[in-house]
Amino acid sequence: MNKLQLEPSTFIACDASWETAETILFGAPFDGTTSFRPGTRFGPAAVRLDSDGLETYSPYQDKDLEDIAVMDSGDLALPFGDTEAALEMITERTESILAAGKRPFMIGGEHLVTLGAMRAVVAYHSEVEVLHFDAHADLRDDYLGVSLSHATVMRRVSELISPDRLHQFGIRSGTREEFTYARAHTDFHPFTVTAVADLAKTLGNKPVYLSLDMDVLDPSIFPGTGTPEAGGITWRDLLGALLALRGLNIIGMDVNELSPHYDPSGVSTAVYGKTIREMLLLVD
Repeated sequence: MNKLQLEPSTFIACDASWETAETILFGAPFDGTTSFRPGTRFGPAAVRLDSDGLETYSPYQDKDLEDIAVMDSGDLALPFGDTEAALEMITERTESILAAGKRPFMIGGEHLVTLGAMRAVVAYHSEVEVLHFDAHADLRDDYLGVSLSHATVMRRVSELISPDRLHQFGIRSGTREEFTYARAHTDFHPFTVTAVADLAKTLGNKPVYLSLDMDVLDPSIFPGTGTPEAGGITWRDLLGALLALRGLNIIGMDVNELSPHYDPSGVSTAVYGKTIREMLLLVD
């Protein structure tokens, strides 16, 4: 019973069958609530295309994508103008993957897509710990009167889980109210990712969901995003934080907020692809 089909273009080496794959990759090309510069709906297609220029081998982890079983199940055909319908489709795809005992890996899209995945995740892992890497707190209760936005996504996620199980790293932008809420309710580590290693030591075998907004990186490294924020971390900082998570029970992941046309050099898309490679190998 496999309704998931490979598209002609898949992320490099992610061509395992549904039956053999342990991780299922899928795209969520949605930017219906983007608050500044739109274009993240083009991210999944761009990174698949550019992944052909990426080595399957990671010298950082001494692992190769050719040696693990990942299926790229393609992009969801998300509707324009109906945010809730788009989220429901993401929830359904994530649920189908979890029901089969596999790990979902979603490529966005704007960061609101994480809420769709998390609605499925909490039904299977009620005590899930969420690790959130981002430049923005995403903790507004509403944005311009709308409760579903990439500016509110982590507030909505915190309502699905206990807020103290939301661990936030690299945050350097938000309203005063967001920072106040974070300091009072979430496990909040602004500006840096240095506390990731210490957190990892405490998580044991708890289920972990990893949500990565690539604007956590400094825009000098990753300019191809809709809401760039000066003062970010380096890619090596990010890689170190990701590698600190090795051995954890990571039950799902997503990576978001590439708007490829804002970086005509292609560097941002290349960084996106390399990060996806390292995340896939991290859970092998």
